Order: sequence, then C-alpha cells, then structure tokens
Amino acid sequence: MIHQRSLTPKTLGRDAFLAVTAAVAATALTIVGGGAASAAVAPVPLGTAQSFVVLAGSGVAATGTNTLNGDIGTFPNTAIAGPGTITVNGTNHGGDLVTQQAKTDLTTAFVNAAGQGPTSPISPADLVGKTLTAGVYNADATLNLTGALTLDAAGDPNALFVFQATSDLIVGSSASIVLINGAQACNVTWVVTSSATLNTGASFRGNILALTSITLFTGATLEGRALARNGDVTLDSNTITAPVCFVATAVTPTGGVSTGDGSTAGTSAPLGAGLAVAAGFGTLVLVGVLAGRSRRRDRMA
Repeated sequence: MIHQRSLTPKTLGRDAFLAVTAAVAATALTIVGGGAASAAVAPVPLGTAQSFVVLAGSGVAATGTNTLNGDIGTFPNTAIAGPGTITVNGTNHGGDLVTQQAKTDLTTAFVNAAGQGPTSPISPADLVGKTLTAGVYNADATLNLTGALTLDAAGDPNALFVFQATSDLIVGSSASIVLINGAQACNVTWVVTSSATLNTGASFRGNILALTSITLFTGATLEGRALARNGDVTLDSNTITAPVCFVATAVTPTGGVSTGDGSTAGTSAPLGAGLAVAAGFGTLVLVGVLAGRSRRRDRMA
C-alpha cells in the first residue's frame, strides 16, 4: 500500500513548507488568472442562425457581384432584389421555416449580447488605433471605426469579444480589424441597437447583430455574419464568409498501445489541462528539491 505523507512544517521544514505553499498559490493564480480577462464574457448563442451569413427582416437588396459563403434568408419580408448578383455557397432559404427559426434564435442572441457585462466604456466612441483584449465593450452613442482596430486574444483562441453600440455602428472606408495572438472572428460579436454600415473597401470581422438594418458599400468584406432583426441587408459587390473557429488542444498519444509499457491511449485534451499538469509537475519538483534541502539541514544540525 502506498502511504501519502502530508506536507507540514514538521515533516518538510518551516522554510521549505512556506516556499512550497507560496509556489502552489502562485501556480493557482497563474492558471486561474490567465482567463480572467474573458471570464465575464459568455459565448453568444446563435442557434440555427449560425449557418446564415445574411439574415434579414424586411428583405435583401443586392447590386454588383456578391459572394456569400454561407446561407441567406429573410423573413417576414421574403423579397430578395437582385438575386442574379449573388453567388450563394450555401442555401438560399428565402422565408422558409429554417429562416423563421433562425430569426427567433437571432432575437435570443441579440438579447444575450446586449445584456452582457460588466462593460468597459468606449470613449471617445471611435475604435481606431486601439488594441483590445477579451471583454465586453460599450459605446453609449454611435460606435465608429475610422481606421484599424487590433483584437488581441493573448494566446487564448477561445477569447471572446462583445461590442455593444447603443446607436449605430459605422465602419469607415478601408477601415479594418486585425486579429492577433489567437483572436478569431468567430468569437467577435457586434450588437447594434440601430443600424450598421460598412463603407467602401472596409475589411470587417465578427458577427453583426443589428436591430434595424445592415448596409455594405462597394467592395466591403466581412468575415462574419450580417444578421438584421427587423430591417434589410443591402449588398454592393461584397464577400461575406462565415468564420470558422479553431480550438487549440494539447495532443495526447492516440492509436495502438504496446502491451505492458505502462502507457494508455487517449484523446485530445484542453490546452488548460496541459498547463495545469505542467504546473503541478513543477510544484512537485520544487517540493522534492526543498524537502531534500530540509533533510540535509536536519542531518547537519
């Protein structure tokens, strides 16, 4: 039977015990604190709206040459003007039951995103030149982007960003969003209490959930979704692509395992689990080193 010996000041030595306690506390803070920036942000549940890149309430109007890499639908107004200008690499659901359910789910997602907090205020209400980490950001007026915005996931591919505009969202000509350190467009949500506009040549990322309408001017691109609850979606030579989320995992051995070698087959584990194991191993090494030093001091005394 294996006996587990408790670590106490008597068995380990006072100084060693205190050092180990500090190391364990620091490890816990490191592991828990790593996700603190995004702890207040919850995933926005798109439901069946997930497959749509264009979803409208009062119709879709399109000119020029447009490419939609995902589904399109509109309800209760089912009109799509200029259908010949749209290439749909997905399904045109029109106003069918799938679209109707997606509109219901969009309302749920909108309410969820608009209600998240606590929030960090955006002041002045222009995101140009900013580098932001995961969190919920709120503008109590029209939210503008007149240049480049950088979103930094700080190495966490699951980092979530929610932007709340209590009025319009206006993205200027050639404005852009840069994703760094693992940030992903699928984890970015823009909830707009009024309407959203992407001006000429803008390169935008994230899912736009607008209460009223969404307009993309000539050449604007969107890695995300244009989802309008009540108004229309207007397109003019645009490309909209549904974002794909990549989840980082710590890979463990898989496949056949030799009999008697002590190893076991496994599946991928979350990255956080790997960090916890590594941190735990480091703590055990520290315990062993300090315990050895304590015993040597006891023999010398």
